[in-house]
Amino acid sequence: MSATSRRNVRLRREYLYSRSLEGKERELFEKKRRVREALAAGKPIPTDLVNEETELRRLLAYDDASMRAPDAMLDNEYAQTLRGERMPKICITTSRAPSSRLKQFAKELKHLFPNANTINRGNTKIAHLADATRRAEFSDIIIVHETRGQPDGLVISHLPVGPTTYFTVSNCVLRHDIEDAPNFSTDSPPHLIFHNFDANKRLANRICTILKCLFPVPRRDAKRIATFYNSDDVIAFRHHTITSDVKPPADILELGPRFDLFPYQIKLGCIDEPHVDVEWVLRPYLNRAASIL
Repeated sequence: MSATSRRNVRLRREYLYSRSLEGKERELFEKKRRVREALAAGKPIPTDLVNEETELRRLLAYDDASMRAPDAMLDNEYAQTLRGERMPKICITTSRAPSSRLKQFAKELKHLFPNANTINRGNTKIAHLADATRRAEFSDIIIVHETRGQPDGLVISHLPVGPTTYFTVSNCVLRHDIEDAPNFSTDSPPHLIFHNFDANKRLANRICTILKCLFPVPRRDAKRIATFYNSDDVIAFRHHTITSDVKPPADILELGPRFDLFPYQIKLGCIDEPHVDVEWVLRPYLNRAASIL
């Protein structure tokens, strides 16, 4: 086993261990919360906690009034990127035997993300692709799919331990289909706008983190703007540039491409791991009163 493979195995074990600890911490927090609420209301201790009452009371004595729930492990995979310790490095590829339109879409995605590279898929298997991108120290893999020449799927897999997020792509308009689309510098990261995402929903925060960590931190004078607009759980992506340096109103021109994303599954492993936990999956045939994002 190579040094890179051993490192990936170690990172995977550390991640699984942190997940197990997070579950135990959250369970203990819920027990202490229930005991605290029972004591504050003058009610009996819940029957399922009677045997642990003495230990829970002892632990409560060390907690302050501002005790809050332990941080969820959901974004631990992106901790290095969020702290600025790891620069996003994206590998973009396609499904096998791509059409010219899908190749063009992958190329335009490369220009969208700074520090991104496209590779020809050929007959490469997913396992070999994931192993090669890990060794090259890519942070994410993006795979685009098509049906009859029209892009209709996008997979984002974070390396080296996941998660892997699956989107349906619709209403795709490529950059060369936009009339008079101006040129732009791909080296300058865009400002990001996430509009109409519910900050109180874990899934909305999760999707925002996954998309945000594909882009480096922009400079204050950056001209490009990437917008993710949530409307009825469909994420509309738009790409613009500001052409005026004066005060508003400024001239805003569309750069392209533009498309809509609809998330339907998040897995807690990398794309080459078939047997992993499913963090979330869309249940389209179940009644739900509220939106998911």
